[in-house]
Amino acid sequence: MRRMAFVTVLSVSPFAAAAQAPSLTVESIMRGPDLVGTAPSNVQFGADGRYVYFRWRRPETDTLDQDYRVTVAAPQRIERLPRNAIDTIPLANGVWSPDRRRQIVVLKGDLWLLDQGGGARRRLTHTAGAESAPAWSADGRTVYFTRDNNAWGLDLGGGGLAQLSDIRRGPAPRGGPPADAAGQKQALRDDQRALFDFIRRQLADERRRADTDTVSTVKPLYLTDRQSVTRLVVAPDGRFVLATVTARPRGDSVEGRQVQMPVWVTQSGYVESQQIRTKVGDAQPRQQVALIEVATGKATWIARDSADANGVGFSASGAHALVRITSTDYEDAWFTVVDLPSLARREVAHLHDDAWLDGPLASTAAWLPGTETVYYGSEETGYAHLYTVAAMGGAARALTSGKWEVQQVDVTPDGRIYLHTNEGDFGQVHCYALDRATGQRTQLTNAEGRQDVVVSPDGRTLAVLHSTANHPPELYLQPARPGAAPVKVTESATPEFLRYDWIKPEIVMIPAGDSGGVQVPARLYRPRGAPANGAAVIFVHGAGYLQNVHKWWSSYYREYMFHHLLASRGYTVLDLDYRGSAGLGRAWRTSIYRHMGGVDLDDQVSGARWLVAKMAIDSTRIGIYGGSYGGFITLMALFTKPGVFAAGAALRPVTDWAHYNHPYTARILNEPQTDSVAYRR
Repeated sequence: MRRMAFVTVLSVSPFAAAAQAPSLTVESIMRGPDLVGTAPSNVQFGADGRYVYFRWRRPETDTLDQDYRVTVAAPQRIERLPRNAIDTIPLANGVWSPDRRRQIVVLKGDLWLLDQGGGARRRLTHTAGAESAPAWSADGRTVYFTRDNNAWGLDLGGGGLAQLSDIRRGPAPRGGPPADAAGQKQALRDDQRALFDFIRRQLADERRRADTDTVSTVKPLYLTDRQSVTRLVVAPDGRFVLATVTARPRGDSVEGRQVQMPVWVTQSGYVESQQIRTKVGDAQPRQQVALIEVATGKATWIARDSADANGVGFSASGAHALVRITSTDYEDAWFTVVDLPSLARREVAHLHDDAWLDGPLASTAAWLPGTETVYYGSEETGYAHLYTVAAMGGAARALTSGKWEVQQVDVTPDGRIYLHTNEGDFGQVHCYALDRATGQRTQLTNAEGRQDVVVSPDGRTLAVLHSTANHPPELYLQPARPGAAPVKVTESATPEFLRYDWIKPEIVMIPAGDSGGVQVPARLYRPRGAPANGAAVIFVHGAGYLQNVHKWWSSYYREYMFHHLLASRGYTVLDLDYRGSAGLGRAWRTSIYRHMGGVDLDDQVSGARWLVAKMAIDSTRIGIYGGSYGGFITLMALFTKPGVFAAGAALRPVTDWAHYNHPYTARILNEPQTDSVAYRR
């Protein structure tokens, strides 16, 4: 039996270290942010557009993330703010009144009203319960919010507080005789009323209570002990509440058991446990939507057999509600519009995938501001694109198309649309302004790499988190017009990190072993600083559906640095976006349906053969490693492709998909009890 060698590279040789400043070691790499730095995050414009606020850890200044702001007119003026100061500043992406003059914020569970200028602050609630999800009425006079699993409305003029829904836990109480009593029951009820003055007084009291404004006559909605409200949305006119209700499986049933995870480091000093998830195929939480009429409390359930429902929201006029319904096998989704107050409903869009629905716009659906039009994402052409459809139904309209992906959609309160796409180069992401009338796109960024953009309230300035393959994201400001030059605001990397000569890995295309001319993208690290040793390492990224072959900073930045260390020892490193990875469309994403460790593993084997043919690698000196899904592929490689890889490291691998979580696994492999073949593979 052939012996496998498992090697851990701990440091570079003294000679290689002398040529590098600083020396690269595993210990240094694993310091993570302490070596690389902490990039800006939570980037937001102030309400007046004068400042950009962000969270940052300035090198050699902050020990923890800190709040900062920069003046748009003078990007060199960075100002450090007191911790959590951003929570009390009116921000452009806040919950604004229709006239854009006031903003509602939640501070420590209470509602506050802020003026646009940032001057006056008014506390609206001061309660033990936590208020959340604030929203405005269409006329700007009422603030809606959620508290204690119910929807509330606060009149800002008179200060009146109204409970808009009455959702309770527990069985509905059983009252007196039914209103539709007939036969013997009706005769007995009439007899009681005729014989007893006490009964007649009871009836009179009930009528008086029904006629007074001081006693609520709204019908409560009773939930079981396994049901809970997970989202509440109030219509702009306050007439209806859209409630998403989740029912968890019975905890005392075998199907509802959850995986117990031991927690070793605890405040108590004792080993504790957490219930973290059910396994694939177990009973799962189910969601329904109740449309509640505020005046009466009447609840109309929006549901479909073998499907989950989620309440999206109301159109600008409040005349329509949007509900997304998704089949439990993840293959179908329906967008249903409910007319108000008639409660008539219609299906305005149906999405289907023979494998499973997903992609970068899988959760994108909402009403276009100020309209009765729905926008949503779909992969129906094979790539994620943006569509609209009218509330009254009819043919959907594609706002984008092509063999590239829309990866993010941002819609401003006044209806402007901005897209992040990989149009023209799967390895880059840029920001575009979209004219929804004509479908014309205007590219606003052009620097190589990835741009994550926030647009100022007036649409004139972009705050850009820009990164390249060899530098983490930094904050830039630039005018919102094509070809405008970005101005750098931050430098987050530590001086130690900046002293090293980090490369931009080559992107190469690897011919797949199967027919059809499939080309697999890969990052290539050539030996540098030491002679090539004829050996190679293949890295397998995790998550399955994730992109790691691109021209921006990788979330696997420790591995990126480790590959430099390997290259400094003469190793060649290859990192593939195997089939199942993100960024390349629906067919690439679903190639692993019902067979993990199939074509995705074949792509690693093709990479090994390419290394031998093109990079003069010794076929007996190729290793493979990765974590999570990458660990699973490593094990599949070592046990099912003997002779291809001489060594492997499977980090935190999935070793049996029947023990993994449901939402991820059931999409790809179906359920163990219905598709045993997929799991046996």
